[in-house]
Amino acid sequence: MTAGMTSRAPTHQRGRSALQRLVPVDAAEFAAQTWARSPLVTRAADLPGGLTDLFGESAVDELVSRRGLRAPFLRVARDGQTLGDREFTQGGGVGATVPDQVSDDKLLRLFAGGATIVLQGLHRTWGPLVDFTQQLADELGHPVQANAYVTPRQSTGFSDHYDVHDVFVLQVGGEKRWRLRPPVHPAPLRDEPWTDRRAEVAQASTAEPALELTLRPGDVLYLPRGWVHSATALGGVSTHLTLGIHVWTRRHLADALMASAIAAVSRDEQVRASLVPSPEGFGHGALATDIELVREALIRALHEVEPDAVTDALETKVRSAQRPSPIGPLAQVAAAEALTGAACLRLRPHVDARLVPSGDGHAVLTSRLPDFDVEPRDVGTIVALVDGGVLRADMVGIDLARRLMLAGLAIPDD
Repeated sequence: MTAGMTSRAPTHQRGRSALQRLVPVDAAEFAAQTWARSPLVTRAADLPGGLTDLFGESAVDELVSRRGLRAPFLRVARDGQTLGDREFTQGGGVGATVPDQVSDDKLLRLFAGGATIVLQGLHRTWGPLVDFTQQLADELGHPVQANAYVTPRQSTGFSDHYDVHDVFVLQVGGEKRWRLRPPVHPAPLRDEPWTDRRAEVAQASTAEPALELTLRPGDVLYLPRGWVHSATALGGVSTHLTLGIHVWTRRHLADALMASAIAAVSRDEQVRASLVPSPEGFGHGALATDIELVREALIRALHEVEPDAVTDALETKVRSAQRPSPIGPLAQVAAAEALTGAACLRLRPHVDARLVPSGDGHAVLTSRLPDFDVEPRDVGTIVALVDGGVLRADMVGIDLARRLMLAGLAIPDD
């Protein structure tokens, strides 16, 4: 690696593509023809791999009855309204005196009475979805969350609304009838929820749907943010997964540009100067000269911001929005203590590592974990690790290998 260059972990992972399990076209075609543009319905028959390993109705029962979930990980809705937490939680009893643990008994009564169960944050609580959402996020470059919606027969969980993130809807059990209408506010930002345009959404819901369809087990619907939608369970209980894609937008680039420009103009003594005393307040026109000075300083600063600085700022947000793959602290320490020269190591998945030169031959391994200083003699080894290599511990050096393992950066290659 030469000075000024960086080495970054590849985004590909072992096994089949997560995106290819959701759409019947390759990634390039999906990006060019569908992404952020229009809904896409894919039938189970066109996804031969199936989705049953990701989630099922038995997973719902296990999560609400045996996992000690707390209220943030579960919501309940009835007649289009979200119920208060107290209606489905209670204390955990002796040895687990947490007041807001999910009550399976209360849920039983509510669900039997027609309420919809919403399991939130499954990308943190259900193993197969932890792995799948992390892989999908790597492939798309955008953070992914997972929720499940369990709707009783002939019930509508939520009234017409739009989401501020793209979604993949995976029908797990039962059938659900979806009604889709074009956006009333195209490409809404994360701070522009549908409730800000409640009247427009209500008006849109009176029009004929642009698309009406029934999802059956194994079917997948891709829906860009902003599309107005509602769904009704048909016949029996309907269970579907929603994978929410919290897309990065050009607005994020604008935020990063402005933050860099403001930091730059703050170093300008003229911009830091005090405004003149104004006993009667600042009337219109009183600050015109000051505003123009600041405007010109900001414009100059914006032109001087390097694209790499904006990319680095966005990368910081990208890293904070996702986690590395799960790691078992006890197993990792035991593996590090028992490490032999013949053991093989690889980079921990989804750690988003990048090797950055820091001068005098040294480098820093930046990632979703704390920075790791790299000595000049070890730079080549770390480059190979970050580039997806599998390395023997005796080639890395036992001491360095253990430090990488205890830092959570390297794991045994099973």
